Amino acid sequence: MAGRADSTVLAGARVVLPTGTVEDGRVVVEGTRIVGGAAEGAGTVDLSGHWVVPGFVDMHNHGGGGASFTSGTVDEVLTGIRTHREHGTTTLVASTVTGEMDFLSRRAGVLSELVEQGDLAGIHFEGPFISPCRKGAHSEDLLRHPDPAEVRKLMDAARGTAKMFTLATELPGGIESVRLLAEHGVIAAIGHTDATYEQTVEAIDAGATVATHLFNAMPPLAHREPGPIAALLEDERITVELINDGTHLHPAALELAYHHAGAHRVALITDAMDAAGFGDGRYQLGPLAVEVKDGVARLVEGNSIAGSTLTLDTAFHRAVTIDRIPVGEVVQSISANPARLLGVYDKVGSLDPGKDADLVVLDADFTLKGVMRKGEWIIDPQIG
Repeated sequence: MAGRADSTVLAGARVVLPTGTVEDGRVVVEGTRIVGGAAEGAGTVDLSGHWVVPGFVDMHNHGGGGASFTSGTVDEVLTGIRTHREHGTTTLVASTVTGEMDFLSRRAGVLSELVEQGDLAGIHFEGPFISPCRKGAHSEDLLRHPDPAEVRKLMDAARGTAKMFTLATELPGGIESVRLLAEHGVIAAIGHTDATYEQTVEAIDAGATVATHLFNAMPPLAHREPGPIAALLEDERITVELINDGTHLHPAALELAYHHAGAHRVALITDAMDAAGFGDGRYQLGPLAVEVKDGVARLVEGNSIAGSTLTLDTAFHRAVTIDRIPVGEVVQSISANPARLLGVYDKVGSLDPGKDADLVVLDADFTLKGVMRKGEWIIDPQIG
């Protein structure tokens, strides 16, 4: 790993900007930032034949590198963060899973310190305010209705670092909780829900703005009962999360979401658990045992899918090579859109001058070759 250069020109690559792709482009890094012009004597890195794209932004991630964001020590959480950085995720939100309220409050205190020191971009509470009918890999005994007072308790415990709550908004207290979150600038995400179409529309009107892993953990789309999927896809106020690992979604479902929502309303996420970047074996997801086999995580009891082992470089590669989504649209979905939702687009999410020097270098086949975060190579394309 190389250190930070005072001024570096990344030259010769295809550079993906919000305005389009620049052939034989260049990105100038000075200190921790992208700048408009190079200082005299700046070093040059020849990236001919490569792509340079913004660092990836993952707004839904439970862990990696053998570490859990829900239960790991601070050092273990940092290991998980480093693992995802090595796969191109330079901005990451830590997601929890359902647990006792006191435990989640204490956990929020631990994770908030990592947000405050710049290692995380925020906290996402997935559970316990979700439907037992669509619980997925969450402990049913610990689920509860989304009481606004309890939602507020977790917000307070997070000390201003809570970015998102996933709620089954059809449950008692759901709409009131959405309104509370919206008033405080926290994302209310509809997920792990058994809501009808009409109930979903009500939640969107109350202020919900995200669909937690669309299609997964919600009623399927049906012609007489369109359910939440139709409501979430059709509304311009909603950004839909998609897990593009080849397990959670059929490619046709991914295409359907891109077609109806448009790339500007898609956020590619991992929903990763401990095994991401680590390997098969037995793990814990909250209080539940998980078996990971051939890269697919399932509960030992019940066999439900239990998060993913996905990293965003793989999601990017699949989107471009298998799903045939244009590179610029994938960049929008994996960097710009989540950065906007999280309120950090002024710092990350594109390669505009003035922003943090967070970027990913890909070869012609869209395989990751380099990662820079705040001007420092995490993976140096000249070495690795």
